[in-house]
Amino acid sequence: MTSLPRRDSAVVLVKAAPRVGESHGELVCCAGLDSEGNWIRLYPVAFRTLEDAQKFGRWDTIEYSWRLPKGDHRSESRRLEHKSLAITGRLSEKSRPQFIARHVVSSLNAELEQGRSLALIRPQNAEFVAERKDRHTFEAEKARFRLWHDQEANSLFGFLGKDLVPYEPAPFLFKYKYQTADGPREGTCQDWEIEATFLKWRRLYGEAETLRKMAERFGAEYPEKGFVLAMGTHKAYPQWLINGVIRLNHGVEKEIQESLF
Repeated sequence: MTSLPRRDSAVVLVKAAPRVGESHGELVCCAGLDSEGNWIRLYPVAFRTLEDAQKFGRWDTIEYSWRLPKGDHRSESRRLEHKSLAITGRLSEKSRPQFIARHVVSSLNAELEQGRSLALIRPQNAEFVAERKDRHTFEAEKARFRLWHDQEANSLFGFLGKDLVPYEPAPFLFKYKYQTADGPREGTCQDWEIEATFLKWRRLYGEAETLRKMAERFGAEYPEKGFVLAMGTHKAYPQWLINGVIRLNHGVEKEIQESLF
């Protein structure tokens, strides 16, 4: 039985880098907080084939229709109806810190025990690592994007008039090693902004200087000033993945707690 479509709104906090799936082609996983402050996951999102006016970014408020997904039992997951998507606003820079700080948790294990699969956590002793991908793995990844692109371009509807080039993945994995209340963790950042930053800076500065600048920003500036990781679990197994990296000054959570008394 197919669920009836529902209408909702959310502020986008996570937009992971595109991946090519076996069943649905090039897709993006997105997540945010809905109108009642609950986490939601929108997947699959065929982001690059959206209309330009629909291409949302972090902090955008969106309205959309959705149904319950098949085969995904995570409570936050929503199957987006693409044509229904509309950007309706954008969270101001002034209001962003308090908006996300009240959702920062200290234990991912505790979130999992409560049946939650999305969370914000502030990493401790964070170490940023750029790890070059194995050549064979990287070439296979690029080939999957090219194959999907060529298949879609030659299909009946193509890209519906859009001039879409094959997506270019980064040749590096960008990782964080860090501590939480649960102990040491390590994960690969799937944040599209980090991958896009590498590709943009490489065109401007070359690879070596780009890696230096990224280490300075994400490995020194972010830990010094403060940041949180937007975490999500895999659909098939309860493993936490880094879906987003968001600047949040140290101490904001404490300021909010003190303001309540």
